[in-house]
Amino acid sequence: MSDVSNVERLIAQTLGISEDRVTEGLEYQSIREWDSLGHVSLMVAIEGEYAVEVDDELILALRSVAAIREFVAGRDPAGEGVAQHDLAEGGVAKHLPGHEEVAAGAGRDARPAVRRGLEGVVFDDTAITHIDGAAGVLEYRGYSIHDLAARASFEEVAHLLVYGELPDAAALEVFRKQLAAARALPTPVLDLVRALTHAHPMEVLRTCVSALGAFGPRRTAGTDETYVEARAAGIELIARIPMIVAAHHALRSGREPLQPAEDASHAEAFLTVLLGERPSPAAVRFIDKGFIVHADHSSNASAFTARVAIGCRAGMTAALTAAIAAFAGSVHGGAAERVVGLIDDVGSADNAESHVTALQGRGEPVMGFGHRVYRTEDPRVRHLRNTVVELSEERGDSGGLDILDAVARAMRPYGRHGVAANVDLYAGLAYRLLGLPDDLAVALFVVGRTPGWVAQALEQQANNVLIRPLLAYSGPRGRTYRNVEER
Repeated sequence: MSDVSNVERLIAQTLGISEDRVTEGLEYQSIREWDSLGHVSLMVAIEGEYAVEVDDELILALRSVAAIREFVAGRDPAGEGVAQHDLAEGGVAKHLPGHEEVAAGAGRDARPAVRRGLEGVVFDDTAITHIDGAAGVLEYRGYSIHDLAARASFEEVAHLLVYGELPDAAALEVFRKQLAAARALPTPVLDLVRALTHAHPMEVLRTCVSALGAFGPRRTAGTDETYVEARAAGIELIARIPMIVAAHHALRSGREPLQPAEDASHAEAFLTVLLGERPSPAAVRFIDKGFIVHADHSSNASAFTARVAIGCRAGMTAALTAAIAAFAGSVHGGAAERVVGLIDDVGSADNAESHVTALQGRGEPVMGFGHRVYRTEDPRVRHLRNTVVELSEERGDSGGLDILDAVARAMRPYGRHGVAANVDLYAGLAYRLLGLPDDLAVALFVVGRTPGWVAQALEQQANNVLIRPLLAYSGPRGRTYRNVEER
């Protein structure tokens, strides 16, 4: 049986760092290598090294070198578990999220508890989206994603998010007409899209959404956008953001953007401009369902960014520009584009297990797996996979689907620790089956997410408070300025 002296070696090897970096103060999220995937890999390594089962309580507890050392030291020689006092009387338990280690009598200089990445911090109430990560539950305003994805249209879901209720027939018709009337891009914005045909779709989208702000209502200095104005601007953005993405792809493909029929659904209008032809029913169903499952996801990084911006009274267009900028990052929405490359890297279903083993051995993530919130399979995955099955059958090509399914099987041992398939896994394959380039994956995600950002921004504005967290200063103090000649 291994002992405490092997802890540093185990941590270093699993995280892919040198042993001299494994210090008492090293914690989860304190270095790039100890991210969420690194943490799960470390838990799997601890299970193998010490013949224990790391349950959800221990996963939360073993989040620092100090906690892992204490856990190993508390085990009895037979390896039958951690001593009871470790968890019950302030041992490993003191490393659980939320525990504040401030010495009694330390006064105003006591270091406050720091939650890196604001993990576990609840900053406000919401009536938009409910997520139960442990149970794999996702609901928009009380409606299960499974019910909505199976039965609703995107327009119904967008109305639900923006207005708070599913529309009746009359309200749905009004909303559809609002979207259709707002689709046309201002000529200067379309000219800007044309000038940026060389750029990545996300760069174009961020730039052109910002430009749309110059064509909204003009307000006098010192006045802020009202709630009604913000909602109207948000509905225009729901209609126009897909047209920016589609027009850019059309123009860079050497085509002039088509004008979709006024009575076309949101998904059909988007695909008509994107593909330059009338889309197949299967393609429309996939895009409609994809937009629904992507529509909102509570306080993710981009939604939080939108709330921060509109909380500063910057306006709806500014809020969504900020959200798009955040979403483009490689560890947020940008991950969707990287998932598509997984198919090419694996090559065939037979290579899936060895590919996963090789990535884990190098401490690299398997794209399309793991989520900051869900501890089980992302509830959106099944709906996207079902539509990929339909598209694969329609196009007579199941190779990509076979590869992703094989990777999912190879990842099952990590599923018990929360690294299960996420919403990105099958989306990129569907875009390929539609004949779209990989660099559109993130922008297509944004088209679906827009109603959620609008709803989040409106909720923030309705009961606004300036979002202003604190930082715990850890740098030098009391330094004396010296003239440049004396330095």
